[in-house]
Amino acid sequence: MLWIKALHIVFIASWFAGLFYLPRIFVNLAMVAPDSTAERARLLLMARKLYKFMTILAVPALALGLWLWLVYGIGRGPGQGWMHAKLLIVLLLIGYHHGCGLILRKFEAGRMERSHVWFRWFNEAPVLMMLAAVILVVVKPF
Repeated sequence: MLWIKALHIVFIASWFAGLFYLPRIFVNLAMVAPDSTAERARLLLMARKLYKFMTILAVPALALGLWLWLVYGIGRGPGQGWMHAKLLIVLLLIGYHHGCGLILRKFEAGRMERSHVWFRWFNEAPVLMMLAAVILVVVKPF
């Protein structure tokens, strides 16, 4: 079980690296001057590659987490309300990840109208979700 848990943590940390960095690329894309096609193309290429890579990382992160929950029973049984809250956060993270993909497609189509300031705030969501998930897993407040 400890190997599964260790790998789960590694893949979660790697997935979060992408969730932290991709919106920073969006900040830069939102600031690109309309006539700077080379800069825009380079940032879009970076964003596409990162999105694909972080999607690949999310799959084993989620699969290993399910393994810990369903096979080893971590978070199952009475008095495990923290796990339900953590699973809600996981669902929100999956939605955030999907939302990043939708935003990327809008940038690629030239239809993104949000400002770099909006993306700076958007970038804070995974930080808050990670903070909440770590507190729930370590402290197990309920």
